[in-house]
Amino acid sequence: MSKVVDFLNEIKVYYLATVEEGEARVRPIGATVEFKGRVYLATNNQKDMFKQITNNPSIAVSGFNGDKWIRITGNAVVDNTIEAKSAMLEANPDLKHMYSVDDGIFEVFYIDNMKATLSSFAGDTIELEN
Repeated sequence: MSKVVDFLNEIKVYYLATVEEGEARVRPIGATVEFKGRVYLATNNQKDMFKQITNNPSIAVSGFNGDKWIRITGNAVVDNTIEAKSAMLEANPDLKHMYSVDDGIFEVFYIDNMKATLSSFAGDTIELEN
């Protein structure tokens, strides 16, 4: 599994920023999976987050474990395949209480053109590859 997904799973809750009408919107999220070598996140197509990423795919993710923090930027690409949705549900079983692959609202997306860095207060910064 990638270092990016490992770190996000370790911290459990991280923050996704989207853009709406030129302004940043940030919210906590906590479901990720590596699928086909990409970092995937999940949402619901009834939420503002989904509308924002379909209108402007530029996103950023950040999270902190008390010692290190991750910064991720890239573009959200919606993947409507059953395989991608199934992978997300298997990796995040709590989502199964809210969604299914064919419920019409569950959406997954991967981060394209992803750049990720892991930094610490000691001044160390490393670029992570998915």
